[in-house]
Amino acid sequence: MTTAEPPAFDVLLSGTVFLDIIFTGLPRPPAAGTEVWAEGLGSCPGGIANLAVALSRLQLRTALAAAFGEDVYGDFCWETLSEQEGVDLSYCRRFYGWHSPVTVSMAMENDRSMVTHGHRPPVSADSLLSPPPSARAAFVHIQPEEEKWVGLAKAQGALLFADIGWDRTEVWAPSLLNRLDGYDFFLPNDAEAMHYTRKDTAEEAAVALAEFVPVVVVTRGGGGAFAYDSATGEKADVQGLNVAPLDSTGAGDVFGAGFVLGTLAGWPLEHRVRFANLCAALSVQHFGGSLSAPGWGDIAAWWRTVGKRDEGDLRCYAFLDDLLPGHTNSEVRRASATIRLHGPH
Repeated sequence: MTTAEPPAFDVLLSGTVFLDIIFTGLPRPPAAGTEVWAEGLGSCPGGIANLAVALSRLQLRTALAAAFGEDVYGDFCWETLSEQEGVDLSYCRRFYGWHSPVTVSMAMENDRSMVTHGHRPPVSADSLLSPPPSARAAFVHIQPEEEKWVGLAKAQGALLFADIGWDRTEVWAPSLLNRLDGYDFFLPNDAEAMHYTRKDTAEEAAVALAEFVPVVVVTRGGGGAFAYDSATGEKADVQGLNVAPLDSTGAGDVFGAGFVLGTLAGWPLEHRVRFANLCAALSVQHFGGSLSAPGWGDIAAWWRTVGKRDEGDLRCYAFLDDLLPGHTNSEVRRASATIRLHGPH
């Protein structure tokens, strides 16, 4: 008697890796003809790297398919993801003459503005994932064009998680939601969800989106998240945690990583949303998107500090008591001001 081989990875991703340069502590937005000094500066891989690092730091076996430039920025992002963070880059390729995309993020007043430059990757995800490796889950950024590798991953047994980006045209065509057919989970933010559904609240938007995909989680930034499982009728309304945000870049990706972990572990819906909410809250207290993601040590340290308090909503995180002892308390690296290759330690 033979048994099926276990999936090669926990989560499979594709997308674009950016070099993120983050300015924080700006007193005001820069105006034409002026110079504004920032109090803080960080650099780290961004874009799909935000999600890849967040997943890997939660000890999920993560594989990424992406193009990398053969430049110093590409060297930095590749080494950080592969050697420092343990993301599998077997399905990535490097291209001479294609420069790494760059995003400059300016964090101020509990939000951020971004300037990005880049060109379309020279290769598609379908070319890189032909065929895709087996995985327990795939997390996909919904595009207007169909990606064949997603259906292949689904056929191999992967759960499909999706998010969707800001519509630069601001048309918010509801027809794009038809691309969710076959997906298991959808995690938009509240602005995206309300625009696409023409609803007035995140809760109403989640219920409307559940007509397209079984489980919908609408994030509300610092206001937490609302989740709805149309198969069971279960709802979870989780409020945000009281933290002092430094930089919100990538918080949605970190939330998504926490929710994927809880889903693969079979947790109740509310626990999944609370854990994801906590991961995102911890991330906004550090520079950047990817390297702000918490590791298990950060989560354990937070619970050791606040778990002693008998304060309302914090009691709902008591499930961490059973969860944390099984994980290591290893430290994680944060974004640094300089772009460099990490030498031997």
